[in-house]
Order: sequence, then structure tokens, then C-alpha cells
Amino acid sequence: MATTTEGQSKNEIAKSVFDLGAFVGDLGSIEDDAASDDISLEGLEQELEECRNDDVVTNILSKGTKLRDHTKGVENNLRQVELDSIQDYIKESDNLVSLHEQIRDCDIILSQMETLLSGFQGEIGSISSDIKILQEKSMDMGLKLKNRKAAESKLAKFVEDIIVPPRMVDIIVDGEVNEEYFRTLEILSKKLKFVEADQLIKGSKALKDVQPELEKLRQKAVTKVFDFIVQKLYALRKPKTNIQILQQSVLLKNKYVISFLKEHAKEVYIEVRAAYVDTMNKVLSAHFRAYIQALEKLQLDIATSSDLIGVETTRSTGLFSAARGPLKNKSAVFALGERINILKDMDQPALIPHIAEAGSQKYPYEVLFRSLHKLLMDTATSEYLFCDDFFGEESIFNEIFAGPFAVVDEHFNSILPNCYDAIGLMLMIRIIHQHQLIMSRRRIPCLDSYLDKVNIALWPRFKMVFDLHLSSLRNANVKTLWEDDVHPHYVMRRYAEFTASLIHLNVEYGDGQLELNMERLRMAIDDLLMKLAKTFPKPKPQIVFLINNYDMTIAVLKEAGSEGGKIQLHFEELLKSNTSMFVEELLLEHFSDLIKFVKSRASEEPGSSTEKPITVAEVETIVKDFASRWKAAIELMHKDVITSFSNFLCGMEILRAALTQLLLYYTRLSDTIKKIVGGSALNKDLVSISSIMYEIRKYSRTF
Repeated sequence: MATTTEGQSKNEIAKSVFDLGAFVGDLGSIEDDAASDDISLEGLEQELEECRNDDVVTNILSKGTKLRDHTKGVENNLRQVELDSIQDYIKESDNLVSLHEQIRDCDIILSQMETLLSGFQGEIGSISSDIKILQEKSMDMGLKLKNRKAAESKLAKFVEDIIVPPRMVDIIVDGEVNEEYFRTLEILSKKLKFVEADQLIKGSKALKDVQPELEKLRQKAVTKVFDFIVQKLYALRKPKTNIQILQQSVLLKNKYVISFLKEHAKEVYIEVRAAYVDTMNKVLSAHFRAYIQALEKLQLDIATSSDLIGVETTRSTGLFSAARGPLKNKSAVFALGERINILKDMDQPALIPHIAEAGSQKYPYEVLFRSLHKLLMDTATSEYLFCDDFFGEESIFNEIFAGPFAVVDEHFNSILPNCYDAIGLMLMIRIIHQHQLIMSRRRIPCLDSYLDKVNIALWPRFKMVFDLHLSSLRNANVKTLWEDDVHPHYVMRRYAEFTASLIHLNVEYGDGQLELNMERLRMAIDDLLMKLAKTFPKPKPQIVFLINNYDMTIAVLKEAGSEGGKIQLHFEELLKSNTSMFVEELLLEHFSDLIKFVKSRASEEPGSSTEKPITVAEVETIVKDFASRWKAAIELMHKDVITSFSNFLCGMEILRAALTQLLLYYTRLSDTIKKIVGGSALNKDLVSISSIMYEIRKYSRTF
């Protein structure tokens, strides 16, 4: 019924639109009815507004049905539906009984299944427990298996390490010493180390059976390899044996013998080591002694104790054949020359004496010194590396080379006290320095102390010889050294060459002590040169003598290189000052009146308040004298310069400076004449400046 009513209401709503406003207008009657029942209508309008879109409420309100009536209708409908439901249930009672029985049967079946599954669960729990037990047993068996395998492995290794195979016994006892023998020695060495390594092994019964056999094999092996290696060492003593080839091709291939003896026969190893040290000590000592004896035949004597800078030529013992004569074989006493090439040939092989002797060649000692130490370095490097590889110890080197060092020291100590060649000594110092660098690059420290010792021995000797040269200058006899000649003195040339040589050898080293010594030598030569110059009776030859010596010294220093430094600058300043003095002396000799007038009167003003003003008569004689002979005087000056100075270029430079100074003097004279009252009368006798410039250019063209 509710459904039918709802359908009808929908149809009615579809036909006409519900007018809520019209309905609300009739709320007065509802309010009266509600008031009679004491019901509150507060909020009714809001609820109506909220239910505006509800179909059921809209249908009820549109019909104007009272709520009580509608409620009773709904209750009647519900009662009717309930009665209908009861009737339907009665009709279906049989089916419900059948359904109840089916549910009961299902419940019984499910109960049985529950019992069955419970049994399965119990059995599965039992199986899980069994599996866990089996798993534990499996893990236990796996651990036992692992332990047994580990024990088997160790036992197998023990058996392998301790057992003595018959093949090994045969090789050790009867085999020939070769590569197979060395491999067998390695196996024997492992077994010997094995039985000595662990205290537990020493208590095993197997070891008690095997150890005597191992000891017999060790003794037999030691005996055989000792005889073998000693035989190889004796081969080193044979004459003309190439030691390095024998070491590399024979001994190093058998170096395991040394390792075996060092580990298992220490006393025998010490004996072999001593035999090698003794052999190499004697062999190398003999080689170096023979080489030194051969080198001594090639030595060219350079200097003696009398070959000093300040020693006069007439007293030298063969160094100079005559005064200012050519040096024979001793030209290298003071000049470095080609001797410097030895420092460029540091990597060249050592001299082969018999080849040089066959060619009748002689060498300064520094060449032999480099060759000897080159051989020493190469031999020491080879021996050091061999000892480190073969014996595994570096200390053996010093024992081997004690003999060769003694041989070289004996030779060097016999040569050094008799060496007066300062240039050669400095070359040897530089050679030792280069050899130290070479050994450092090779990373071989075995010669460090020896080279330091040689260097320490060379420096005092050089200082002593240098001081001899210095003393020869300070104590020189000026009377015996003086020659009536303004050309460069041979003592000054010796000094220049000697200084240039030392400066050149000090370029890359910057030795402050050597520079200080050269400054002392420079002061001594300055003092001696001034004494020699003062021996000339007149100032002019004194100045010419000094200029010639200074110019020669500067030229020698420049030839040696651009490293003259303070010493060269010192002589250049002296040359400059003495050149100015000579120019004045030369001009005074030929134009004394002109120069005296210019210096004394040319600076005065003609109208000044002097007691004796310059007059035409005073300068007329000077002007006419100059005009009559200036060209001839310049020619005489030219000849004087040409004959006075050894260096043509230096002489021409001095002549040009003199002519330039003459031009300045004459220009000042001309300017003074122009200011004298009546001086124009002398214009006809004045030589034009252009004429003098022409003469100057003419002599300048000789350059």
C-alpha cells in the first residue's frame, strides 16, 4: 500500500508543481491543532525546508492529509505486511525443516573433518620434530666431515712434507749439480724448515724415523754445493777472466746455493763468503794496481814547485826556455785551454792504457784521474749490485773493496803531495763532484764515503798551491821581474790566464771561498803591477805599461767567457782611468802651450777685473804654433800609439780619445779668441774645426 501510495504521489507531482508557499499560508490551522496538544513548532519551517525535496513528505503535504491519519495508515500497512509474512512462513515451513536437517548434516560432516584435520596437524607436528632432529644430525655430520677433511688435508701435507722420496735421495746423493739439483735442494730446504718450525712436529714418531735421513741428506747437499760454488769462485782468479760476465752468467744462476747454505749451513756459508771476499779483494786489487801502473806511463807533467805566477822566467826549471819565450809542454800551467773538455767527457769510457801508449799519447793527470775513478765507479757499481743480489747483504762490498781502495789511496797519496798544478787540482775537484752526481743518479751509495774523502784531500792541496802562487806575487823581486818594455808582462799574462781558468771552473758552482781567494790574488797582482810600473823613470811609460797589462787581462778574461764578474769590472775601471791619464800626457807632450793656456786662462772673461787680461799677443804664438804643426803632431801621436800599445784596437781607441780631447781644447781656444778685443785678426791663422774633424775621421777609419 505504501508503494502504491508513493507511485500515485509521484504521478500527481508530475502533473502539478507543489506550491510550498501556499501550503505554509495554511499553517495557522496546524498551529491551532498543535497548540491544543501542547506541541512546540519551533524550527518547523527549517525542517520543512530541508524536507522540501523528499517525495513522501511532499506527497503528504500536497494532499493536506493530517499527520495522525497518515501515521495510522502506515501502522495498518505494517500490521498487514506482518500478517502476510507469517502466512508466507507457514507456507514454507516444510522447506525450512528440510533446510534445518541439511544444516545439521553439514555440521556433522564438518565435525568429522575437524577431527581428521586435527589428526593431520598432530602428525605434521611430529614430522616437523623429526625433520628438526634430522637437520641437527645433518649439521653434526657436516661438521664432522669438514673436520675430517681438514685433518686429512693437514695429515696429507704433513706426510708430504716429512716424507723423503727415493728420487730426491738419488738426486741429492748421486746427482749432478744443475737446475734439477737446485729444484731438489729447494724441496729439501722446505722439509728441513718444516721439521724445525713446529715443536709438536718434533715430538712425532714419524720425525724420529725421518730426521736422521734428512740430516744425512743436508750434510751431503752442503758438501756438494760447497765444492761446486768454490770451484766457480776459483774461476775468478784465472788471468784475463771477465769477472762481470762470469758473475752474471754463472754465479747469479747458482745463487740459490748461497741461500741454502745461509739457511742450513751457516758455518759453510761464512766460509764461502770469506772465500769470495778474499778472491775478489785480491783480483780487484791486482787489476787496479796494474791499471794504475799503466796509467802512470801516460802521465804528462804539467807543473813543478817553481811554476808559479810570480816566479821570474830566468829562474824557472824548464818551464820557460827564455824570457817571454813560448811555453813548451807546460802551456797549460796557467791557462785552462782544452783541459776543460775533461768535464764534458765524464760519461766516456775509461782509457785503455796499451792503446794510448801505442799512440805515444800523454795526458795531464786529471785525465788519468777521471779514467781511474770512472773504472772504480763502474766496477764498484757492478760489484755492489752483484753482492746485493747474490749474497743478499751490502756490507760485504766494503770488505771486498778494502784492497782496491788501499791501492788507489796509495797511488793518490804518492801523487798529491807532488802536485803543483792548481788548474789540475780544481779540475779533479770538479770531476769528483760530477762522479758524486753520477753515483747519486745510479742510487748506489757504496762510494759516498770514499769520494768525500778524496774531495776533502783535494781542497787543502789546492789551497796550498794557490797560496804558493799568492806568495810568489807578494814576495816577488821587482828588480828581477822588471823589463824595460811597456808591453804586457808575462807575470800579468800568467795571472790573467790563471784567474780566467778558475773563474770558468767556478761558474756552475759559485764557490764563495774560491772567489775570496781570487780577490786576494787580484789585490796582490795590483800591488806588484804598480811596483813594476813605478820602475819606469817617466810617467808616460808607466801609464802605457799599466794600460797594456790591463787591456791584455780584460781580453783574456773575456776569451774565457762572460763570467769575469767583479774582477773584470775592476780592471775595466783601471783601464778607463789610466787611458784618461795617458791622453793628457800625450797631448801635453805635443800641445803643452795650448793645454796650459786653456786650463789656466780660457775660463776667464776678457772684461773681468783680473790683473792681466788676455791679449792677442798672448794667444797669437799658440795659434800660429798649432797651425804650423798640428798635422805633424797628430801623425807623431799616431806613431807613438802604434808603437806603445800591443793591442791595435786599444791603441786606436786611445788615439781617437786623444784627438777628441784635442778638439775640445782647441774649440775652447777658438771660443776664447772670439771674446778677445782684436781677436778677429787671428782668424786667418785659426785651423777650422772641420779640418780637425776630418783628420780625426781619417784616423778613425783605420778601425
